[in-house]
Amino acid sequence: MKKTSILKNLLESSCPLIMPDAYDPLSAKLIEVSGFKAVQCSGYSFSLSKCLKKESNLTLENNLEITRQIVKAVNIPVMADAEDGYTKNNRIKDTVAKFMKSGVAGINIEDQIFHDGSGTKIIDAPEMIDKIENARNAVNKVDSDFIINGRTDSLLISQNPSKNLKIAIKRANLYLNAGADLAFIPYVDTIDQVKVISKKVKGPVSIAMGLPYNINNFTIGDLKNLGVARISLPNILIHSSIQVMKKALESVQNDEMSKFSDSGLLASKEDLKNITN
Repeated sequence: MKKTSILKNLLESSCPLIMPDAYDPLSAKLIEVSGFKAVQCSGYSFSLSKCLKKESNLTLENNLEITRQIVKAVNIPVMADAEDGYTKNNRIKDTVAKFMKSGVAGINIEDQIFHDGSGTKIIDAPEMIDKIENARNAVNKVDSDFIINGRTDSLLISQNPSKNLKIAIKRANLYLNAGADLAFIPYVDTIDQVKVISKKVKGPVSIAMGLPYNINNFTIGDLKNLGVARISLPNILIHSSIQVMKKALESVQNDEMSKFSDSGLLASKEDLKNITN
């Protein structure tokens, strides 16, 4: 079965799809050998792994190269982060074609004005709808099972959370109607917000968790119970990797490597074998 079809079936099943984020081929392989059924990519994680000052410095070419490496490393479906499509017009179809050629099974497209550099702004809804419609038309000519995840960053546009949530829900429904397979609303920080979104968005929903602003506010089980289609873990591996590597280096500096070894955080021969197979 095609990976696009596998991903589509996973998203349409009654069990939510839990998708940790990979920032390189090694982290992607670890996701696979740990038993997860799909991998997602994150421009933020890519930019952090490359020590870029901000995510908007990640070029389309950088993004595609890391994405290709991740796809090559695993046998499970991969969803790419196409950011804002790296374009403002109907040339989104060119971006989509490049990601499809990389072997991914789906992409995120967001309504944030990403490469503007002036802070969080979102494009007008008609412009984003046009992007999704153009992306959908381009995808359907090649593989109609290819997943489009319509992301809205509406929760960050003002200091009025209630108003922002209404805008996010409205946009999520517009994007689904325009051809997105699921709607992604990041920056959700309370279970009450998830409840409202699950009730009012008329289609599959993706929610991000495990982030500094919501890691203690709801669980994977909570999201499963509310019928969330995709549970995104966009930063969990890159952030935890940084912390573990710091601890390893501190152990060396303090001549306490045995303490680090005793913690069980060193990879075993079996771990290494699973990764290289």
